[in-house]
Amino acid sequence: MSGVTVKRKTTDIKNAVPGAVLAEENGNLIVAPDKLVEFGKYLRDEAGYDYLSSVTGVDYLTYPGRDPSNRFEVVYHLYSIERGGGPLVLKVRVPEENPEVPSVVSVWPGASFQEREIWDLYGVKFPGHPNLRRILLWEGFNGHPMRKDWKEAYYEAEHKPFKSRSPKGGKPYHGEDIAPWHDNLVLPEGWDPDRWQEPVHVVPLPPTRGAGASSMKTEKVVVNVGPQHPSTHGVFRMIVELDGETIVAMEPEMGYLHRNHEKIGERNTWIMNIPYTDRLDYINSMTNNLGYVITVEKLMGLKVAERAEYLRVIMSELTRILNHFVAIGFLFNDLGAFYTPMLYGLEERELILDLFEMASGSRMMCNYMRFGGVARDVPEEFIPFAKRLVNERLPRIIDEINEYLTGNEIFLYRAKGVGVLPRDVAIAYSASGPVLRASGVRYDIRRAEPYSIYDRFDFDVVTETGGDVYDRYMVRLREMRESVKILKQALDQIPDGPVISGRKTYSFRPPMGDAYGRVEAPKGELGYYVVSDKTNNPYRYHVRAPSFINLTSLEPMLIGYKVADSVVVLGSVDIVLGEVDR
Repeated sequence: MSGVTVKRKTTDIKNAVPGAVLAEENGNLIVAPDKLVEFGKYLRDEAGYDYLSSVTGVDYLTYPGRDPSNRFEVVYHLYSIERGGGPLVLKVRVPEENPEVPSVVSVWPGASFQEREIWDLYGVKFPGHPNLRRILLWEGFNGHPMRKDWKEAYYEAEHKPFKSRSPKGGKPYHGEDIAPWHDNLVLPEGWDPDRWQEPVHVVPLPPTRGAGASSMKTEKVVVNVGPQHPSTHGVFRMIVELDGETIVAMEPEMGYLHRNHEKIGERNTWIMNIPYTDRLDYINSMTNNLGYVITVEKLMGLKVAERAEYLRVIMSELTRILNHFVAIGFLFNDLGAFYTPMLYGLEERELILDLFEMASGSRMMCNYMRFGGVARDVPEEFIPFAKRLVNERLPRIIDEINEYLTGNEIFLYRAKGVGVLPRDVAIAYSASGPVLRASGVRYDIRRAEPYSIYDRFDFDVVTETGGDVYDRYMVRLREMRESVKILKQALDQIPDGPVISGRKTYSFRPPMGDAYGRVEAPKGELGYYVVSDKTNNPYRYHVRAPSFINLTSLEPMLIGYKVADSVVVLGSVDIVLGEVDR
């Protein structure tokens, strides 16, 4: 992966903190663990890298030519909100025995959930983390499943396509046929499920919020919102501590849907992962596809067919409109306005799905993008149909939503000044997409680090300044207008020609190395980090899911507000549990 485009020279950064940078490899900085926090503070405060986008781990146990004394690696992708451009990549390497990397939550709070995920799946500890415990798996889970030497029940082989089942007719696990439950239930050493109690991470109430002085004596209580509740948008739970009706602490709890998408992805061949990305955010399969294929294309140095670039943009912006229709409908559903808002945009959504079906053969799980282009060209009637939809129906329905919903006095009362996320907090907590831009941060990957052919189109980056529920709604509404603007240009300019570069192939071996690719998905930054060992399968496959990381900022959005606001604030974040839990 390439280095970083910045005004400050890389040599200056390397020498800023003595002993921090151990080496530079392909533009990436190898950082000493004991200097990480000090170096991070310098990068944030002096070098301008105020945005920590992605933190992930890699187990290099079986990687060819790798020094086994540095089995685990933690990878950080840093960006500058002001400058834009590509990332500064930090890598911290630790041995197999007692792997520890200092937590950077004190520098970039957005690392909180990501460090917990690395601990959960890889067993790398982060001293200094305020709440280091499992996040996707239950506390009684034995082992860390993303490690290369961890095997699950019914284990068959490291890579797909799997060979046939056991000759004895069973499902082999290390040569034995055993049940995945009861007899196979192994608890971590020293862990007692009868005595264990789930912790609630209590944070102090900010002095600027709350109900103020009251003569009424109240006792703090802990309330579970979810996980089996429609207001939590799936199997997601908020552990809320209340003082009266005021939220004084909130702990997001997830993992009920977790199936280790990334472990599956490392056993798939490269191309087999494309339909799996559809299932991450099942509302936005087209952009899920796009983020993954551009990452692999970056790793391979693969050029994309010109017509396919236009088709990718068209599909992505139709997806953005579709997502925001649904997000606005569900937000008003959470407010109790069920019927009318939910109906707005649904017919147009179905028409967009008609276009997806024309192109891919499927309405939701599209599996349309391919390395170097798209799976197939669109039929002859696609462009005229899309133009009618973009030029006539979509602008009209967006205007109607604005007319009927934006000025609703109940909505204004429930949304204005509720769930406020200040600008500096949004950046520090690694928020992205409409959540970030509603806090006044003019940062959109399509402009900050353009991908595909977005630099050819005229559109505005939409921002609001209040950072509340209302502004997150307004950003989505206004972004639909900008998507219509992009679609009109793309549909008018799309050229003829092939839709994939080179020949179609189902098995290939990218060069050794790593790459991080990202797109401005409807919910925020969707990134993929992949590592190749020059085989048919990804050695490392990681998804930087916007829904998961945007939930990091849910706690500061809720502290000091009423319990009735919690459902509305969560709805304004716009999450899908498929990419939260993966």
